[in-house]
Amino acid sequence: MKMHWFKAGVGAFAVMASTPWRTDAQWVTQSIELASGWNAVYLHVDASHATLDQLVGAGAQQPTPISQVWRWTPNASSAQFVNSPQQPVVGGSQWARWTRGDVAQSSLSLLTPNFAYLVYSTNNFTWNLKGRPVLPRQEWSVTGLNLVGFPIAPESTTSFEDFLISAPSLLDGDIFRYTGGDFGPTNPGRLFALRTERPRRGQAYWIRSAGGYPRFYGPFEVVTAGDGIVNFGTTLAAAGFRLRNLAPDVLTISLEWTASEAAPTGQPPVAGVPPLLLRGNRNLTNLTYEVAELPLNSPKTWTLAPAGQPGSEVQVVLGLDRSSITNPVGDVLAGVLRFTDSLGQNRVDVGVAASPASSAGLWVGAALVNGVSQYLASYQRDAASKPVVQADGSYAVAGMVTNVTPVPKPFPLRLIVHNPATGPATLWQRIFHGLNSSSNLVVANQESLLSVAKLSEARRISANQLPWSEQNAGWTFDAPLRLNSTITVTVTNLFNEHESNPFLHTYHPDHDNLNARFSQELPQGSESYTITRTITLKPTPPAMDFNARVGAGTSFEGEYLETMRIHGLARGGETDVRTFEMRGAFSLNRISEIPVVSRAP
Repeated sequence: MKMHWFKAGVGAFAVMASTPWRTDAQWVTQSIELASGWNAVYLHVDASHATLDQLVGAGAQQPTPISQVWRWTPNASSAQFVNSPQQPVVGGSQWARWTRGDVAQSSLSLLTPNFAYLVYSTNNFTWNLKGRPVLPRQEWSVTGLNLVGFPIAPESTTSFEDFLISAPSLLDGDIFRYTGGDFGPTNPGRLFALRTERPRRGQAYWIRSAGGYPRFYGPFEVVTAGDGIVNFGTTLAAAGFRLRNLAPDVLTISLEWTASEAAPTGQPPVAGVPPLLLRGNRNLTNLTYEVAELPLNSPKTWTLAPAGQPGSEVQVVLGLDRSSITNPVGDVLAGVLRFTDSLGQNRVDVGVAASPASSAGLWVGAALVNGVSQYLASYQRDAASKPVVQADGSYAVAGMVTNVTPVPKPFPLRLIVHNPATGPATLWQRIFHGLNSSSNLVVANQESLLSVAKLSEARRISANQLPWSEQNAGWTFDAPLRLNSTITVTVTNLFNEHESNPFLHTYHPDHDNLNARFSQELPQGSESYTITRTITLKPTPPAMDFNARVGAGTSFEGEYLETMRIHGLARGGETDVRTFEMRGAFSLNRISEIPVVSRAP
């Protein structure tokens, strides 16, 4: 099967534009039965994490009887005219070799997947080769024989005739296989009993197509994009593939989510299994997708119509539930998607890797305030229903209504939050994102830190409801921004800060905070007030639809709380303070993963 992975369009959740960090740490063991002598094997795993000498040679942890390994690498773009099975030849353009004890002269050092190898073993031996699972892919020669293998299920009992029924050009061609021992007239020998002889996983065969350009690997294929590895890394939210029936009859394809084996020596350890989700049907009422968890070792099945008919293929979208990952940043999570068919013929493994995402970076969004507390006083009245006047000339207050009530129309407040790699988050009035003089992308607190020549490509983001200052030092929260963690910050706007206090008007004599002669500053509460704002963000778990759960690594949503205190004149040793409460909801999206804010000196 030719495989193509593609990023699935899953609606409104954000997928970072950067290339996902490669973990590729999923592991399976391919067991290959070797007879004494020459064997043709086909690898469905990528074992290039170690050299051949480390795997089977002098550097191996356990001795093996393998003394030679030859890889057949044809030039698929030109005619080969290979009319009979080839023996490995030193210096042959289609052969690379490894020989035990002669590593310096060997032209082959790594075992790469989807290639056929001739392996010489001095004894019968079960070769257990651990590697990363890969999707089947084969570059067939346009003419002559090809040394290839198929992703046969290890327990399959199907015959060559039944297996190749959907590929008549191969069924009508020639098939040769090696039986062990030395090369000779019957080794490799041609197969004639195709009704009884069965293909075996891990074994390679010389096959000649009777016509056309074959791309057959079994009764179904997994159509994907890229290299066939689902690598969520630290940022990717979802990935998709298509299951396609190539058989002439109805076929049921099963998907089983299995844990990765332990990593081989010298490779990053596997800390757990990524929590996967399956996207369901779309809800046309709220335009969200249903979601189902993909539990371990619990098969999910799809029944497909015969090849070429409507319903013969289906799109499957997988998502990573980052909201349920509790592993620390840096851990490697891995597993294997195992596809099988109802004919019991094929087994296709797809590796899945992910790493817990750091919340470090620049987060931008808004709070939508939908409730504000009142400050409505009711006054005492005498028997004649006249207001009661106190000794200081003020009306006597009977009660005060301060409860939070809904506003006629919600109003937005821009939020700019930066999360460092360690330590508490910072709230910003403005931030700059662009290239510096060294052409490095930075997040900065001043425009002066950006390259003048690249200002047209930079971005300035500002929150006009927060007090401006020339230094733009930001306000530090009491904790990092993360899921299920409440963070609070206090923003103070002093009564005499002419650049930002809304009660001040520098050029208006009634609001300049100066006496009538403009010679002395008036105390707080005379013409202007100090404003103290305590802002709290309470991130909440994502909603239960697919987009919300897979987008948890790149967005935050939750409750917005703000207490605003207006500080006035001091009366009797106490400052007159009026308090207002605001309530609403907030959402933040990460627009940069840069963990440090560059600050101007």
